[in-house]
Amino acid sequence: MNANDVAAHWENNAETWTVYSRAGYDRYRDALNTPAFLNMLPPVAGLKGLDLGCGEGSNTRAVARLGARMTGLDIAPTFLRYARETEAGDPLGIEYVLGNGQSIDFPGASFDFVTAFMSMMDMADQQSVLNEIERILRPKGFLQFSILHPCFVPPTRKNIRNEKGEPIAVQIADYFDETDGRIERWVFSSIPAEERAALAPFSIPRFHRTLSSWVSMIIGAGLVIEAFGEPMASSEVALAEPVVADTRVAPIFLHIRARRT
Repeated sequence: MNANDVAAHWENNAETWTVYSRAGYDRYRDALNTPAFLNMLPPVAGLKGLDLGCGEGSNTRAVARLGARMTGLDIAPTFLRYARETEAGDPLGIEYVLGNGQSIDFPGASFDFVTAFMSMMDMADQQSVLNEIERILRPKGFLQFSILHPCFVPPTRKNIRNEKGEPIAVQIADYFDETDGRIERWVFSSIPAEERAALAPFSIPRFHRTLSSWVSMIIGAGLVIEAFGEPMASSEVALAEPVVADTRVAPIFLHIRARRT
């Protein structure tokens, strides 16, 4: 599967994804993952940043509100249409461009930092993407990205729950299966069941890599890893948002920051 195939899948997902994520149904993102990512992010006020795989722009706007001058890049035109409409109605100085991470159409050393919120595990040829990121970063610039945790969310994963329905363990398999473009089909679990049943599931091509593969690719691109993050919901957040309570058993997300030397 190549970048064009990935683009076709995400363009088909984009309308439903935008409507329901903006309606508040992406609870893992809003209640846990994005807040933890922003908390780990170094100061970016006054810096020029690229959000790679920006989707409909919600996270790009969150970084822009920290004072960064942002550009968002995505592979799906529908995502960019929504992002641009939001920018036109509430300007934060963000430019949105169509493209893919394997050949980023900017000159070398264009950005102080790059973010990628939950996008890189869905990109074909991640080594090429990381090489491109290194190329467009200025000296001492950094990349911070989030992915599904390769150790605890491999291609096969199942929550184990007690008689009360509370998550108590995780069953995993196929950790070493690095099949390219495995299609996963699902919708946001917090959507009401009757409404969820009427929706066509998202079709998401996934490019799972082991943790050692991610480390090797990052180092191979000439970047130096400086921080890992594994968000866990606090007891208060898990009580308020039960859908994220399973992150208290094992992490679902991995955040990585690496820097150009």
